[in-house]
Amino acid sequence: MKPRLQATLGQHLVMTPQLRQAIRLLQLSSVELDAELSEAVESNPLLEWDDGDVTAPADAAVVGADAEAPAEAWSDAELDGWAESASGSHGGDSEIGSLADQVADPETLHDHLLWQLHLSCLSPRDRMIGVALIEAISEDGYLRESLETIAATLDPPIPATEEMLTVLHAVQRFDPVGVGARSLSEALCVQLTAHEGPESDRALATRIACEHLERLPRLGVEGLAREIAAPLDAVERAVALLLSLDPRPGARLGEVAPESYVTPDVVMWRQHGKWRVALAEHGRPRLRINRGYESLIPHTSSADATYLRTHLQEARWLLRNVEARGETLLRVATCLVQRQAGFLEFGDGALRPLTLREVASELGLHESTISRAIARKYARTPRGTLPLRSFFASSVGNGTAEETSSGAVQSMIRQLVAAENPRKPLSDARLAELLQGSGVPVARRTVAKYREALGIASSQDRVRMA
Repeated sequence: MKPRLQATLGQHLVMTPQLRQAIRLLQLSSVELDAELSEAVESNPLLEWDDGDVTAPADAAVVGADAEAPAEAWSDAELDGWAESASGSHGGDSEIGSLADQVADPETLHDHLLWQLHLSCLSPRDRMIGVALIEAISEDGYLRESLETIAATLDPPIPATEEMLTVLHAVQRFDPVGVGARSLSEALCVQLTAHEGPESDRALATRIACEHLERLPRLGVEGLAREIAAPLDAVERAVALLLSLDPRPGARLGEVAPESYVTPDVVMWRQHGKWRVALAEHGRPRLRINRGYESLIPHTSSADATYLRTHLQEARWLLRNVEARGETLLRVATCLVQRQAGFLEFGDGALRPLTLREVASELGLHESTISRAIARKYARTPRGTLPLRSFFASSVGNGTAEETSSGAVQSMIRQLVAAENPRKPLSDARLAELLQGSGVPVARRTVAKYREALGIASSQDRVRMA
């Protein structure tokens, strides 16, 4: 054996610092990206914030023309008019930045409730009542106006009858559960109907909330147990259950701290019949090279020049990777709008089966890249602020090309339950039969799983509630 030199040719992936940085930036949320860039500006003298005027972004995409959305989903004409007025006299396509700012405003409690109202199965008349009720809900989630006062504001006015109470009960079961309650007792009772736990504990907690809530602080747990002739340990569990509920169900959205907001990364809206996609304004961080320090490099000593050149190269890498992050995110969001335009227009029932692999194949990217691009990313849409992951859905196959997404099946289950006879609710087996009759073959176990995921009680529990 003699030592010798041999050259070989091969390919392998080298994780350079630039590539590692690009991967890390791609999977960061907007808040985390802002923190990352702020730290970079503080540590790198060659980086600075660009506080200049914001021009119209070039990173906006227009998705092909679609049919107009029905008025029941949302007012498309109103949205188009809003888009035109936002662009002012400069033209609709030249002011996408300002439009994105308006669309990406933080979601309020009323926005969140109205979004759910438009997705509900209520009639147009009930939706009109629902809008009036939601507008009267305070920021902490309580309805302090009387039903008679709210009924008088409708056009035309209607009597404050059981019709309004029925719509109010539907609103109270929106997220957050218990919103629209007229008292603390009612808020707790509504939350208990959706709470998972032993039926005996929920029943006793409901009894305490409805009949003895005001006397509980004065009597204490032991005194209350003696008064209602219930075992002490059962009363303790019921009181602990009540203490775990939210006494101000709307405060989480109505008075949320600014740092707790979900910050949209992209904006999706429709203008003149075409879907448009753009990065939100904060999704395009405005950093630039500090030209003052850059100009010093040729005129400084060797050690100082090396220091500045190193930081200049790091600054250029960061700017390049931030730009690449935005381009990847925009490409993915544009693909999602193309594939799921029906979902944006009609809701969960129109959600098509879509996987990471399909998007990756269409964009020529790896599945892991798509997964990182949508991780903790949100889109501001006419239906509210949605996580990008909500545009993906597994399929419930029926052996044909017309497969149904799991989200669409859940929407169908929700609609069937909403239309059922409250006195004779549909069992899981019956729901499976009705879905199979609609061309969606699902097993009873699958129906039960989706029903539980939707927070819908079993048929026996729904009988008791009725």
